[in-house]
Amino acid sequence: MGNHPEWLKPHMDRTINMYERNKNHPSVAIWSLGNEAGNGYNFYQTYLWLKEREVKGMNRPVNYERALWEWNTDMYVPQYPSAAWLEEIGKKGSDRPIAPSEYSHAMGNSNGNLAAQWRAIYKYPNLQGGYIWDWVDQGILETDENGRTYWAYGGDYGTNAPSDGNFLCNGIVAPDRTPHPAMTEVKYAHQNVGFEAIDPAAGKFLVKNRFYFTNLKKYMISYTVKANGKTIKGGKVSLDIEPQGSKELNINLNGLKPKAGTEYFVDFVVTTTEPEPLIPAGHDIASEQFRLPIEPLAMTGHKASGKTTVSTDGDIITVLSPRMQFVFNKRSGLVTSYKVNGTEYFAEGFGIQPNFWRAPTDNDYGNGGPKREQIWKQSSKNFNVADVTTTTDGNKTVLTVNYLLAAGNLYIMKYTIYPDGVVHAGITFTSTDMKAADTEVSEATLMATFTPGQDAQRLASSKLNVPRIGVRFHLPSDMNQVEYFGRGPGENYIDRNASSFVDLYRTTADQMYTNNYVRPQENGHRTDTRWVELTRKGGKGLLIRADSTIGFNALRNSVEDFDSEEAISRPRQWTNFTPEEVANHNEEKAKNVIRRMTHVNDITPRNFVEVCIDMKQQGVAGYDSWGDRPLPEHTLPANKEYHWGFTLMPVK
Repeated sequence: MGNHPEWLKPHMDRTINMYERNKNHPSVAIWSLGNEAGNGYNFYQTYLWLKEREVKGMNRPVNYERALWEWNTDMYVPQYPSAAWLEEIGKKGSDRPIAPSEYSHAMGNSNGNLAAQWRAIYKYPNLQGGYIWDWVDQGILETDENGRTYWAYGGDYGTNAPSDGNFLCNGIVAPDRTPHPAMTEVKYAHQNVGFEAIDPAAGKFLVKNRFYFTNLKKYMISYTVKANGKTIKGGKVSLDIEPQGSKELNINLNGLKPKAGTEYFVDFVVTTTEPEPLIPAGHDIASEQFRLPIEPLAMTGHKASGKTTVSTDGDIITVLSPRMQFVFNKRSGLVTSYKVNGTEYFAEGFGIQPNFWRAPTDNDYGNGGPKREQIWKQSSKNFNVADVTTTTDGNKTVLTVNYLLAAGNLYIMKYTIYPDGVVHAGITFTSTDMKAADTEVSEATLMATFTPGQDAQRLASSKLNVPRIGVRFHLPSDMNQVEYFGRGPGENYIDRNASSFVDLYRTTADQMYTNNYVRPQENGHRTDTRWVELTRKGGKGLLIRADSTIGFNALRNSVEDFDSEEAISRPRQWTNFTPEEVANHNEEKAKNVIRRMTHVNDITPRNFVEVCIDMKQQGVAGYDSWGDRPLPEHTLPANKEYHWGFTLMPVK
């Protein structure tokens, strides 16, 4: 209708009403012609009308996304651009400022790559920020028959009613305004003080004042130097830096020496020194972390006295010493018992097993991941043990298990079992050339707003990726005290962890659950973890130490609990836009494509702690939620070989 002159009058009426209603509000800085309504004659006329009025007034700019690069917009306001596109257009330059009117679609566990987008925005002056879609999940508080509250969404009201499901639950805060974990990344991306490393070994850093009107001297900059998360020195400084200026900051790093297994980090925090409107004194407005280039010395290998023995009874292989037992079942493919000094660590025989699946996020569903990568769900349930061997290495036993996966490749788990109960797992994922399953383009994708680079996304490679490469096991529910050295304190993923600094954190399995995603999905992950310890309140438990780094989840629920497809008692999110759609609910076609209508009240803590240890889990993505996939550097291509490992150590 935007290019049909017979519709000019309603277009003009709308624009005039908007202008007359808002013209005297000082908070109105930019006018908009509308949203996603095409472009043409009618919008040319409304643009000219506004510009004529503004010449005599405040001369405020006018923008319109569907004008793209046409003349009737004073700004280019694209929707859902990637960091690469922003980098390209920033480098190329433009005749108008660029500010995405919608970007970083915040549906569920999302907002991946936000920090990368802002690196480009800070780098190029023609890039002016953007508007995250959007602020709040639009769910409605309801109470179920058991008195438990949940947030309802499209499809919860009326039988076969037209519905977009949970598509309007795409805010950076939940319906009750509690922040989603991505809010930490948003704060980091938007912070008005930046830091760069000039020569970190010498303690030289650059501080950038991103404010446009405020000198940085009114704030306090604190720095803390830590060794493996423990503070060893620190200081405070106030810097006189004019708006948009920068200044070098030197800190004293004397006395830091390489030590076995020790990493050094420096953390910077900028705080208010006096109250400001809405902000108290002492509030953290910016932060940054740098790993210092002091490489740790190698740690000595583990040694233990005593000896181990091996016995086989049918499918059961048992490795024993006077202090421990380690039991593997060849038929089930599981380590079913791990007992040290009388303490059984695995709950109900649910011991170490391969794991390649995560509960699909909203973005996973949007890009067809659950169907495309379904083979990894099969590989995480049905274990085909191709070969098992045991050998003696001094006083240790080496148990090697070869799993033949559904994709045709091997997952080789080599357990080195010491007499004192320490177990090292060395793991190899061999490559496969299997292609991803075909997926149809979703209706949401076909109807999606214009997105730069969108066509390339739709023509994404058919190469198969793995959602995660790891293992999982269950600990008793009272081993729920969590301490770890890695990125935190909150949930983070490999494409959303710039704001999550490496440190020593203490939490619980209950607290690690992100309970405000309106539709339950993958949650609670932590990246770049060096070690994690799960114990009872008295201190007894299990330490998992990475060979390098790992990612982990430790929750009172299983992967299946958050997997929409497993909630078979819940209906699908059928669109029901037409009578034909209502009449043709095809369950077979909907499987792994249309998510089910699950809610937060479907999640009840179980009588165990499920621990997922990952070499890596793919990113959450989030440029949009209807086709965008994690970037190649945040995926795990199945046609590559991977090697990783960790050590289990009982904690007294």
